[in-house]
Amino acid sequence: MSTRIPIGIVMNGVTGRMGYRQHLVRSILAIRDGGGVPLSDGTVLWPEPVLVGRNEAKLRDLAARHGLTEFTTDLGAALARDDVQIYFDAQVTSEREKAIGLAVAAGRHIYTEKPTATTLHGAVELARAADAAGVKHGVVQDKLFLPGLRKLQRLVDGGFFGRILSVRGEFGYWVFEGDWQAAQRPSWNYRTADGGGIVVDMFPHWHYVLEQLFAPVRAVTAHVTTHIPRRWDERGAAYEATADDSAYGIFELDGGVVAQINSSWAVRVYRDELVEFQVDGTEGSAVAGLRACRVQHRATTPKPVWNPDLPVTDAFRAQWQEVPDNDEYDNGFKAQWEIFLRHVAEDAPYTWDLWSGARGVQLAELGLQSAREGRRVEVPELGR
Repeated sequence: MSTRIPIGIVMNGVTGRMGYRQHLVRSILAIRDGGGVPLSDGTVLWPEPVLVGRNEAKLRDLAARHGLTEFTTDLGAALARDDVQIYFDAQVTSEREKAIGLAVAAGRHIYTEKPTATTLHGAVELARAADAAGVKHGVVQDKLFLPGLRKLQRLVDGGFFGRILSVRGEFGYWVFEGDWQAAQRPSWNYRTADGGGIVVDMFPHWHYVLEQLFAPVRAVTAHVTTHIPRRWDERGAAYEATADDSAYGIFELDGGVVAQINSSWAVRVYRDELVEFQVDGTEGSAVAGLRACRVQHRATTPKPVWNPDLPVTDAFRAQWQEVPDNDEYDNGFKAQWEIFLRHVAEDAPYTWDLWSGARGVQLAELGLQSAREGRRVEVPELGR
């Protein structure tokens, strides 16, 4: 039987939707259910979560539900424990910067949701502080691990597209206002003062997707709006939605690639998945979603003719080919957790650090600037 090595993880914000479902249940507890994380020397890393939040009753109930014993509302006490090596943050964005700063000062390795801070200055200062402290740091970039995007990455790596010309992304769904049907997202998402807004939420995602799959972003042009100005919160009280709920962005990448991505919580879905990316190249095209990916090669591309006087007879969707799985795809959050845990335990390679997170915050900040000023904004290199 392999030697089990415990690794303590302070998990802050696990009473929230994302922190609970994806990070605690589907990642850390799933890793434990699977026997831990095997290391190269034959030992097994065993995550020991310490749950942190503001509501002791919720923490106690959550811990009891999953057979856990360690929880507290005192973040400082949790970070001071000798058996803790990692701090994880899934709180609301407005609370994240201060908490990560405390964890860095305590010498804990950092793994966090995004955005890493409410401002670019704050995100950069966190990255610099973590580097200076010598702690390892990572940022959740889960969409890179989605089956559809992993298939898309395989196509890029294999040269399927030839020269990539453009990327078109559609993301979003209708989030109910909360008056006659409960909203699917927490109300703070729609208040600027609480760190809400679709730009600060989604542009960091689009940054790492574009940067990792295609090329660095060099300029952004964005139009941002609040389509639904009045919503109802979790208690049924009406409130003014001060944060943007829709953003329409054009991103210019190295090499002349142009990406257009629409993000909206005020759109009804007429596509196969909640997010889809179409990539067009000189040799072929692909459409990738959360799980599926379809391709059309240059040699099999049909020759449509525009004729508005006759009904369309082409079955356009049927002319695309499904990309096979050719692999087993685990939960994306869990997969990235395992990579980060190996990074901490044995210095295995890891790419997505606080600097990557800061570049995502930078893109969101510049996107909002572009929308305010009605102009194209270049994206400068971040100095360390």
